Amino acid sequence: MKFLASTLLSTDPALSLPGETEHDRLRATVDLAVWAEQVGYDAFGVGERHNPGFLSSSPAVLLAHIAARTTSIRLFTTVTVLPLNDPVRVAEDYAMLDHVSGGRLELIIGKGNDQPSLQLLGVPQEEQWDRLEEGYELLRRLWREESVTWSGRFRPELREATTRPRPYQRPAPRVWHGSASSERSTELAATWGDPLYSANGFKPVEHYLGLVRHYRERLVHHGHDPADIPLAVGAHSPVIATRSQDAYELARPAFERFRRLPVAAAGGFPYESLEDFAERGSALIGSPAQVADKLLALHGQFGNELFGVGFEGFFFTDAATTTGHLERFFAEVAPVVRAELG
Repeated sequence: MKFLASTLLSTDPALSLPGETEHDRLRATVDLAVWAEQVGYDAFGVGERHNPGFLSSSPAVLLAHIAARTTSIRLFTTVTVLPLNDPVRVAEDYAMLDHVSGGRLELIIGKGNDQPSLQLLGVPQEEQWDRLEEGYELLRRLWREESVTWSGRFRPELREATTRPRPYQRPAPRVWHGSASSERSTELAATWGDPLYSANGFKPVEHYLGLVRHYRERLVHHGHDPADIPLAVGAHSPVIATRSQDAYELARPAFERFRRLPVAAAGGFPYESLEDFAERGSALIGSPAQVADKLLALHGQFGNELFGVGFEGFFFTDAATTTGHLERFFAEVAPVVRAELG
């Protein structure tokens, strides 16, 4: 079993240290990626937002610097919002990252769900899915063909176009598809036989399981063997204490704060209690043994090869506290999960 850490670099004051500047936060994120490699993470991811609430407007640039500071950790985009980008620039930027990292790129694309980003970049919400599907077809061709002639709805046509550099990985890097809300994402991934990253975020686990079932059914329909294609599943930042009661008391204030925020209502956050969130959702709360059991149970349901274990502290007020729990996670939980699953 492999583990991915990811961040959107939220500017929420609750997730920042007093007096922390944008420069401090960006440098700290690079240091966190180095730390993640040292403690045992297999991958580190940076998402994409074009929104004053986040500092993650250019994942390719930040991941390139992380590539220079690390040696083996895989570098994910969690996710690249393809409808907001020209597929030609995505092909160029991430092929360049693939080179400077020595072939460590793992590109996840998705539709995105951030209204300020859509407004800032002038993308109508009703075009998101069509832009994603059209853009991915072009991106795929640009990475696999030396000369591309193409026309579509959302960008100027291409005639015998070649992007440079070509990806470092041969064959071209696989592209993951982020999945959170719609069967259009699982259908797109299944059509091409691509891996899926199930967000498994704030909705009940059963919601995401339904999308994964659809994905695997459609893989078979399109002639692909699900056993040959990796699946990743997300989970929240772990809250670990020797006694489960203490873990719940640590997590409860942040849970109560979040479920009263407008973003929780807008996203349909369905849990009335922290215990309900832990039982029906992807929250990792309890003793090391309980957190390990929760991950093993999720694996039993999803059959995934990678867990995205939250790095940005949903339950905490600063990165240092989150890091402390993740250190315990890798000392006491990850070895149990890996011993069980390989």
